[in-house]
Amino acid sequence: MIGPGAGLVAFRVAAFVVVFSGLLLLIVEPGTAQFVITCFMLVMGLLFAALVFVLVRLKNR
Repeated sequence: MIGPGAGLVAFRVAAFVVVFSGLLLLIVEPGTAQFVITCFMLVMGLLFAALVFVLVRLKNR
């Protein structure tokens, strides 16, 4: 699966995407294309973090 070191790096990337897309949601106007893309990036970051978490947990078993 994925090693703990690579998992940590991937999780940090996912956290970066989630944090900054969450902050951008506070700034961007709802109803614009930027808002939709920012929401999409937030969801993708959360899914990526969940996937990394599952893969690291499977590797540690």
